[in-house]
Amino acid sequence: MSSPDRNKVDILDRSVAYLKGIGPAKANLLAEELNIHSLGDLLHAYPFRYVDRTKFHRIIDIIPNEGAVQIKGKLKALNVKGAGRAMRLVGRIRDDSGASLELVWFRGINVLQNMFVVGEEYIVYGPVQEFNSRLSITHPEMELARQAPTEVATFEPVYSSTEKLNRRGLDPRGRRKLIRALFLELKQADLPEIIPAYLMQELRLMARGPALRAIHLPGNQAELDGARRRLKFEELFLLQMRLLQLKVVREEQVAGYSFGSIGSIFNEFFQTKLPFELTGAQKRVLKEIRADLGRGIQMNRLLQGDVGSGKTMVGLMSMLMALDNGFQACMMAPTEILAYQHYESITEYVEGMDITVAFLSGSIKGKARKAILERLLAGEIDILLGTHALIEPWVEFKNLGLAIIDEQHRFGVKQRAKLWVKNKPYPPHVLLMTATPIPRTLAMTAYGDLDVSVIDELPPGRTPIQTVHFTEHRRQRVFGRIREEIAKGRQAYIVYPLIEENEKLDLLALEEAYDEMRDKFPPPEYQISIVHGKMKPSVKDAEMQRFKNKETHIMMATTVIEVGVNVPNATIMVIVHTERFGLSQLHQLRGRVGRGAEESYCILLSSVKLSKESKERIKTMVDTTDGFKIAEADLRLRGPGMIDGTQQSGLLQMRIADLANDGRILSVARDRAKDILETDPRLEKPEHQTLKIHLDRYMKGITGWGRIS
Repeated sequence: MSSPDRNKVDILDRSVAYLKGIGPAKANLLAEELNIHSLGDLLHAYPFRYVDRTKFHRIIDIIPNEGAVQIKGKLKALNVKGAGRAMRLVGRIRDDSGASLELVWFRGINVLQNMFVVGEEYIVYGPVQEFNSRLSITHPEMELARQAPTEVATFEPVYSSTEKLNRRGLDPRGRRKLIRALFLELKQADLPEIIPAYLMQELRLMARGPALRAIHLPGNQAELDGARRRLKFEELFLLQMRLLQLKVVREEQVAGYSFGSIGSIFNEFFQTKLPFELTGAQKRVLKEIRADLGRGIQMNRLLQGDVGSGKTMVGLMSMLMALDNGFQACMMAPTEILAYQHYESITEYVEGMDITVAFLSGSIKGKARKAILERLLAGEIDILLGTHALIEPWVEFKNLGLAIIDEQHRFGVKQRAKLWVKNKPYPPHVLLMTATPIPRTLAMTAYGDLDVSVIDELPPGRTPIQTVHFTEHRRQRVFGRIREEIAKGRQAYIVYPLIEENEKLDLLALEEAYDEMRDKFPPPEYQISIVHGKMKPSVKDAEMQRFKNKETHIMMATTVIEVGVNVPNATIMVIVHTERFGLSQLHQLRGRVGRGAEESYCILLSSVKLSKESKERIKTMVDTTDGFKIAEADLRLRGPGMIDGTQQSGLLQMRIADLANDGRILSVARDRAKDILETDPRLEKPEHQTLKIHLDRYMKGITGWGRIS
């Protein structure tokens, strides 16, 4: 069987300027406004909705605010009303039901009043609203009924557009013309099948060419559904193929140290030092890590678990495996206070054992730093905890075997990569940790080339945090609850959002709130800390330390405390203007309380007027403390690009698949991709040739989290 010509110039790579009806000027506009450069870009810029041109509504039957409708009727009147900014063009259309509704335009009045003819019959499309007991459509799509296409009415695609494109005739109607022109130029050979035939048959998928045509120009709902299913699978399947290919290549090319034994250090800790029984989830994850470390291939594993689920303990026990095999280990955290907390807790856990633990940050200088660096290079330090300082070139290990990165999404790719080269000849094993639960679908895409471990249960005996929602007019009651907790010897957080993009205004708003709090909680009876992002790190850490040492009763802060502070004595958190925070962020903030044995509270303080989305976010927070349920809701509400900084990965610019709703398709796509690569890792079989060519040509830009060395 002859393989397709790899060097053939693909028609879809040609500039859109060559398509009939575009030309250089419009091509530049499409590139600027919608990032459409080639015919392929145009083909894959799918409609975001469809107008069912087979169905007309009678005006008398229309229910307002139920979505867009299509009606056919005569234009009975057309007049300009109002003056200045209130000027508008108002038309009235009546259909054969005898009822009428208003058509209103606020833009392009001069052009439109000369375009439309009173007495003519029009097809009108748009969402119907009710105002002063009158039905109306604002800026409707209008078409003369006698000029409407005579062919069978179909589902008509509607594309994303902009004001500039609309003015140049590239509105949704203009785009439909371009798509029809494109399909006149494309031949069947230009849209080759890339999914293997046996998989097409097994999954009963529509062929690629017909699916691409049907997504733009469907004849009916069934055809549209088939095209969507096919193209969603294709998008997710190609992405999973690419990510899993990267994993295969990395495992073939990047050898790692084999930690062949669990020795005396791990066993001594497990048998005599472990301060609590491990949960089933912790035991499962440690087994997964243990298996990875013994393979002789560099481990690249993501460990995710909710706040308080015991990731640090898993990290420590993984480091003990490195020590048992003659290697050093390190853990890097994004802030000095968080890194130092790890240092304190790990030092306490291994007290009395023959293990040397050290701490390194940018604030450690002079002789103290020199001593740490010398001991590290000599192999006298077993475990090093620290901040970004660990990746500096002057930090050299004798034999680094395991590098752990906590809250990994707070480090850039280049920063993480610097830990990869801290040992020779092989890179250290790498464990990325995050306390931001990641929905399964997002983990399979954003981190699809990594192995993922999940700690999905909390240690027994933790008192659940009580979460309540108050609106602003109950503010005094909130202050009362804070006083009650302080009277018991407890402490409180009050968290404020970044209200403006303007840093000066943000600071001003926080200072005004500070003045109010000093009025409600006057010194010397009450002491208040204040922390925000514009403080010098040393000042910020000092304020946090004062709070931790119980020198202050209240910590007022922006979201800088989202990660880092572990104060078991803090039992109440008030989140002001809750509606301005994302769900995941709210959950992270709430995790700062409930870290001791006492019952803890999170008060969500919002304005009275809330959007539908804000109400759903707040309800989710009140209803559950399960971080994974919250992450799923966050994905549904905000979309994948906003969560966990994953937009930086470039994986999530999906054209048709939706991670919030297409989890089942994604699972099938990943399973089938795995099956193919297990039997044909280099895609050398004849049935995989077109797939290989497509991946090589179009998926090169995707690089995963593991390939950053």
